[in-house]
Amino acid sequence: MTTTPQTLFGPAARMPTFFGTTVGKKLVMALTGAVLFVFVVFHLLGNLLIFWGPDELNRYAEVLKALGGYIWIARLTLLAALMLHVFCAVQLTITGWRARPVSYSVRRDMETNYAARTMIISGPLIFLYAIYHLLMFTFLATGPGYSRTDVYGNVVAAFRVPAISAVYVVAMLVLGVHLYHGVWSMLHTAGISNPGYKSVRRIVAPVVAMVIAAGYIAIPVAVLCRIVR
Repeated sequence: MTTTPQTLFGPAARMPTFFGTTVGKKLVMALTGAVLFVFVVFHLLGNLLIFWGPDELNRYAEVLKALGGYIWIARLTLLAALMLHVFCAVQLTITGWRARPVSYSVRRDMETNYAARTMIISGPLIFLYAIYHLLMFTFLATGPGYSRTDVYGNVVAAFRVPAISAVYVVAMLVLGVHLYHGVWSMLHTAGISNPGYKSVRRIVAPVVAMVIAAGYIAIPVAVLCRIVR
């Protein structure tokens, strides 16, 4: 009996990879989401140094610059996580649309909510704002005249412009909505899906989202109110 490559590898070749399954994509989304979440938290902690004055924030910026190539490794890691996160989100959304081409006549949302249904919209909006934010504060390509050494002065100069602050606040509100469902999903994927833990997810997810969004929003509000000068 002659064994051909097709008989040897055919069944295996047709087996979907773990990444190609819905469960695999959800796990990848949870892992990449966790990486991005950690960045959002540490970025917030760094930004909040503005309340300790220009010396503290500028020193923090200098520490990041001193990392040299390591900071680019971190940026590339975040970019890879973001691309995987977006790819899996789009794939899962398309799969959901194909599985349910006709909307329910009566929608009964159990573990889903407004935040979950708008993830496909809030995600791209956050991505677009992140590009704008990087152009303004990292590459100094937009906004008022910026200094390459005075990060504190750059932040204050930017948020003194009401339009810039308004866009930032809206973006952080969108981030909060996105994080609300993101944290809920991460906890669910991590195994905290038992009905007994549902109340925990209902508390943790919105509290985390609100604290992070409020922390970011406090910065432009403080600048506009002249608390930070």
